[in-house]
Amino acid sequence: MGPVQGDTEKGHHMTMEGIHATGGAATAKTTVETVKRAFKYNLFHRLGRFPAVATKNDKYLALAYTVRDQLLHHWVATAENYFKTGSRTVCYLSAEFLLGPQLGNNLVNMGLFEVARQAMRELDLDLDDLLEQEVEPGLGNGGLGRLAACFLDSLATLQIPAIGYGIRYEFGIFEQEIRDGQQCERTDKWLRYGNPWEIARPEISFEVKLGGHTEEYVDGQGRTRVRWIPGRIVKGTTYDTAILGHRVSTANMLRLWKAEAPETFEFEAFNVGDYYGAVDQNVAAENLTKVLYPNDEPIVGKLLRLEQQYFFVSCSLQDMIRIYLQRGVRLERFHEKYAVQLNDTHPSIAIAELMRLLVDEHGMGWDQAWGVVTGAFGYTNHTLLPEALEKWPVGLFGMVLPRHLQIIYEINRRFLDQVRARFPGDEGRVSRLSLIDETGDRYVRMANLACVGSHAINGVARLHSELVKTQLLVDFHAMSPEKFHNVTNGVTPRRFVVLSNPKLSALITRAVGEGWATDLNRLKKLESFVEDPGFRQEWRQVKLENKRCLARHVERTLGLALDPESLFDIQVKRFHEYKRQHLNVLNILTQFIRIKQNPAKPVEPRTYIFGGKAAPGYSMAKRIIRLIHSVGRALNDDPDVRGRLRVVFLPNFNVKNAHRVYPAADLSEQISTAGKEASGTGNMKFSMNGALTIGTLDGANLEIREEVGPENFFLFGLTADQVQELSWQGYQPWRYYQSNPMLKDVIDLIASGALADGDRSVFGPVVDSLMGEDPFMLMADYQSYVDCQDAVSRVWAEPDRWTRMSILNAARMGKFSSDRSIQEYCRDIWKVQPVPFTIDPEASGEWY
Repeated sequence: MGPVQGDTEKGHHMTMEGIHATGGAATAKTTVETVKRAFKYNLFHRLGRFPAVATKNDKYLALAYTVRDQLLHHWVATAENYFKTGSRTVCYLSAEFLLGPQLGNNLVNMGLFEVARQAMRELDLDLDDLLEQEVEPGLGNGGLGRLAACFLDSLATLQIPAIGYGIRYEFGIFEQEIRDGQQCERTDKWLRYGNPWEIARPEISFEVKLGGHTEEYVDGQGRTRVRWIPGRIVKGTTYDTAILGHRVSTANMLRLWKAEAPETFEFEAFNVGDYYGAVDQNVAAENLTKVLYPNDEPIVGKLLRLEQQYFFVSCSLQDMIRIYLQRGVRLERFHEKYAVQLNDTHPSIAIAELMRLLVDEHGMGWDQAWGVVTGAFGYTNHTLLPEALEKWPVGLFGMVLPRHLQIIYEINRRFLDQVRARFPGDEGRVSRLSLIDETGDRYVRMANLACVGSHAINGVARLHSELVKTQLLVDFHAMSPEKFHNVTNGVTPRRFVVLSNPKLSALITRAVGEGWATDLNRLKKLESFVEDPGFRQEWRQVKLENKRCLARHVERTLGLALDPESLFDIQVKRFHEYKRQHLNVLNILTQFIRIKQNPAKPVEPRTYIFGGKAAPGYSMAKRIIRLIHSVGRALNDDPDVRGRLRVVFLPNFNVKNAHRVYPAADLSEQISTAGKEASGTGNMKFSMNGALTIGTLDGANLEIREEVGPENFFLFGLTADQVQELSWQGYQPWRYYQSNPMLKDVIDLIASGALADGDRSVFGPVVDSLMGEDPFMLMADYQSYVDCQDAVSRVWAEPDRWTRMSILNAARMGKFSSDRSIQEYCRDIWKVQPVPFTIDPEASGEWY
């Protein structure tokens, strides 16, 4: 093998080998000189700046517009091709799209990264500085939104006609700031400098009705119809972003909706001195798309969230109908044109809305409309937590969407007639399957609506899909087993290896050749290098350089010095009790107590790194973040521990920060309670970058372990069946406390207040939860986890053995590309074919 590229002060310089790891090339017209010329043009003509006074953001924008202008040729040509072919199209409805920074990703996909770097260098600019300037769109909360973004990448790369539909939140997921060890939320003003990647299309807008009442009337053909008289109307306008595939001509579209008032300024109110009233209607309308996931604890939050979900669904379906009718065809075949996928329950009101549009607005009969609806929709379930399945109080729902409540009642009546015919006398089953929960306060069950109105229902990992069928949606499976599928999630290797880990990409390409980023199974060829000492050394060196890069970032931003030679043990994900970040903390305290009891005993140095956000209203998750900081303060200041253990929390974990974290990980913590995590995708990103996994048999962990081999996976804990059995037996967590002296010492240390300056009340709720219900069975899994961590340390002490396992983890991750996931959706659920085409480089437009 050739030499690995040396480390740099920036730490993430792309190399030609790394970026061109998958073949393909830029168009014939794209040279360093054309990029420079276009950059200067955009800086002057679009931004009105000359180099001497241009800010760093001006220069970023000039390069972004340069890339976007070339991207537009792909986008327009793709749209024209789809229009000519009338191709069947995937419409992906998601409340979240966590895209991540776009500049680097688009340069990678266009094959222009090294060209752009050289062009900027000749202009005395540093491409890495410009990449760092980009503000990440905070349009998602975690795995759900990032999965949607990975799927858009794969749809375009596979040249599948697709449109992503979502919300253009003015303020995205909050920016996390840590003060005195506690999470504080700051407004995520991601649009404060503009967004060069989007194109506003104010001419494409739709009215969305809210509130009011309904009335019956007789139409011209003597049919009784229903008219919705809204209490108010908002207007949805669209902002489009091109999503380019990797080294292909296809660029699909992400269409996001912004809410406005139909009339943004009331002159009559202004003229009589009511200045607030003149703009009040617009302010109220714009609130719909102000923020991602408003706090829905108070009733006004629930109201806003329901309106928000309906708003984007209604706009999206009206847009699909508009596009479809452009070809002069009849709506009875709408479902032949569109495969509409519901990404979790958030957009499931789409089923009632499409019925309303077809029946009320377009005069279609109920039965025919229902056939169109069920033919069009598929539903992806992303949770095994019953409380996460959305449901709305009937009174609130009827106040916001009176017509839809009527439609849901009618869908329910017809569906329950089918249930009673299939299972006569089983009223318990009827009650469980009903779209209306009648067991106490009445609720509309949105997951039930999604199940009834979709022709396909899928889970996102094999274990998850089985638990969906046997536990979560067992009655629906008994009713319609043919609807149920599994599509295990995947992630895009273009962003999470090629872009974020260029040194590893270069090493892989030299070993297995190009093309692996679009055919990840080619990584299997790495297995032949496992016994090559030179290759193992290069692999270790790449990992070390990535760890140094992360260490420099931590020192620069947090003032903490990390030892890159130590084991980087990383858990980064949304904070939730079932993800069990606090189990990780219990082990850290165990290691701390062991050192204090025997300071002379050798310890493999380890750096524990956490990252992730807690929902603003989730007090226990925020308390766990505080506990991590308190433990870190105690360990990092202790002379016996210094140089052995280090605890770090990375604030504001997002896609941009993930680019630094995944390549630097030695150990990936995937330690959720078995049977609680639907899939997980962070586990895949870590493994693709050569991290080893310590985890339970939960979500996709099970399949990752099968692929990489059980000998290359650190397994611990109860299985999903054992968790359920223990729960049925009557789980008593305090028994583990009584019978395990070390666990008792750890819990007592937390309870004592020693980690909170003597204040026992700070972490008292954590202790009470563990000693009381312990709903996610940390106490039961504690000893198995600690023993497994000891095994990790023993393997880490053998560098060659660890490196072999690391190489095999990356080599066997072919299954977990999002390309494979999308191919399965296309084959089994959407019935969609690729529409390949190629842009003529000579006709792809000028670079000024």
